[in-house]
Amino acid sequence: MAEAERIIGTPDIPEAAGDGPEQSGPDSEETAAARQDGQRQAESGSEDAGPGDGGSAGKGKRKIAVLFAVAVVAYAFDLISKMIVVAKLEHHEPIDLIGDWLRLSAIRNAGAAFGFGEAFTVIFTCIAAAVIVVIARLARKLYSLPWAIALGLLLGGALGNLTDRLFRAPGVFEGAVVDFIAPKGFAVFNLADSAIVCGGILIVLLSFRGLDPDGTVHKD
Repeated sequence: MAEAERIIGTPDIPEAAGDGPEQSGPDSEETAAARQDGQRQAESGSEDAGPGDGGSAGKGKRKIAVLFAVAVVAYAFDLISKMIVVAKLEHHEPIDLIGDWLRLSAIRNAGAAFGFGEAFTVIFTCIAAAVIVVIARLARKLYSLPWAIALGLLLGGALGNLTDRLFRAPGVFEGAVVDFIAPKGFAVFNLADSAIVCGGILIVLLSFRGLDPDGTVHKD
């Protein structure tokens, strides 16, 4: 019997469903389509992930780095310029840059930006410190590059003038800010004031466009 089976041969047995490398039936096509849909959903989900995912967290850290980099640059320019003015320009004649339209003239300002409110030095010092704290807390939810630049300008300017309030005469919290940029017919100011104003203008523009610090855009 065994010899007869060997001579005649055993008929081919079709492979069981799923054992072959490919299936051409309707079930296999549906399975492949479902697999492709799952891959597309996974890819789109990774791209649209919210602030809690790793990618957005990395972007948030980069925006925070931009904020503090802008703040450091603004603060450094303000501090260095004031040191030069105190050493070279204070108690000297003003320097004309563009005729009498723009000159450098060193003064000590106990008030707010552009010489306003000299009787409230301590209050302005507290306000500057509060602004710094608010910006530092807001930075944790920062995902917008324009907002990072704007807040960095505000932070650098606030730190620049706060440094004068704390370490210059007549004393702590009452120090006079060094101002030296004197346009014709306008108040004398410094680079910290300029950074604060530029940051404030940028924030207003971003608010008008509906861009929030977390990167979302809304239309009222």
